[in-house]
Amino acid sequence: MASKALMKPTLNFKHGTLKNNEAQVQSHSFGQVCFPGKNGVSSSRKSVVVSVVTTKTASPATVVAVPVKTGSTVLLSQKWREIQGLNNWESLVEPLHPLLRNEIIRYGEFVAACYKAFDLDSNSKRYLNCKYGKKNMLKEVGMDDSGYEVTKYIYATPDVNIPIQNDAAPGRWIGYVAVSSDEVTKQLGRRDMLVTFRGTVTNHEWVANFMSSLTPARLDPLHDRPDVKVESGFLSLYTSEEAETKFGLESCRQQLLSEVSRLINKYKGEELSITLAGHSMGSALALLLAYDISELGLNKADHRRKIPVTVFSFGGPRVGNLSFKQRCEQLGVKVLRIVNVNDPITKLPGVLFNENFRGLIGGSRYEFPWFACSCYVHVGVELVLDFFNVQNPSCVHDLETYINLLKWPQRLGIQKEGFDWMNKARDLLISAQSLNINLMPWKDVAINM
Repeated sequence: MASKALMKPTLNFKHGTLKNNEAQVQSHSFGQVCFPGKNGVSSSRKSVVVSVVTTKTASPATVVAVPVKTGSTVLLSQKWREIQGLNNWESLVEPLHPLLRNEIIRYGEFVAACYKAFDLDSNSKRYLNCKYGKKNMLKEVGMDDSGYEVTKYIYATPDVNIPIQNDAAPGRWIGYVAVSSDEVTKQLGRRDMLVTFRGTVTNHEWVANFMSSLTPARLDPLHDRPDVKVESGFLSLYTSEEAETKFGLESCRQQLLSEVSRLINKYKGEELSITLAGHSMGSALALLLAYDISELGLNKADHRRKIPVTVFSFGGPRVGNLSFKQRCEQLGVKVLRIVNVNDPITKLPGVLFNENFRGLIGGSRYEFPWFACSCYVHVGVELVLDFFNVQNPSCVHDLETYINLLKWPQRLGIQKEGFDWMNKARDLLISAQSLNINLMPWKDVAINM
């Protein structure tokens, strides 16, 4: 079972409470979220309170030096391997270390840039693609000082051959690859290769998301590993090609492996890291790419060391079975899952048969022969947030709300009066997996986000 830690909205600082006027709060699309009426979460979830040291949140290009008890200073360049998950974030999530918090926020903002740059204007020539060119994209979304250069745009297409609202060509812009500049590389302590993925927006992507059957990944041609299985819809998005269209798109996988290999070769001899970040469906693609890179051995810098591969997952669903999880751990893939306890997307797929299944039957240690192959299991360490707004229930999955809670934890909370939105949302998602899929409400929610 993944490690878990709970971040509650009201946090203590030296046995005192931070007052509202001590921090300026940036508004987000779903407004303010009220303070909780009750503490904690469902008794079925083991929770640990995570306290957060409030330091001024760094801009994407800023690397923060954090004072420690000895009076010395901790630099990111000195601690980057631990921040990237070398020791599975041991002693960094409880309490949440300021450097780790800033890095989570920084990578979250890189993912948010995907949404800001994604063109949803049906009258635009760039409809369902990026609004801007690679050289100007980060500048146009307000991240000109990020210290990263976009090197490639990534497109994906699911193998879903159904006509939906004349959305005939499913290949769409899904994210981008970027690399840190020389100046930021010095501050980070290594050259960071970053791949970010947005979440679900188009109809074909929603259909692919509801293809919740497990299928063998078979990404390594030399080792079949039929027991390592992943969700078929995510695998389809990752591996399907669109050769018959005028653009002749390669698969998302081919584009990514080619670019990652190129960058590794370009910066050969330098200290490198591979960071993958995504929201919702994008988290699933990030994890598949991390597994793929590691399984193929692309991250082997030389015979003695490997390039660290780290996933920062925001509101991500389950991706594979227990064998997939175990294989990721064997390969050294590090995954930090930032999860809202009220977000139903993080409960899917595998609402019933998952890593918590044994607890449902009284904590039995009996090993079911089908468990490793047939049950969905989360991968990695889990940092749990807790927020809800009864007036805007879709905020539970909103990336900006995730980021804002990490920036200003004392100003976000839970409101659960009069209606159980969590169970209602979960029921709706489960029902949508039937043959009678009503995609429009979910598409509207994604567009509003």
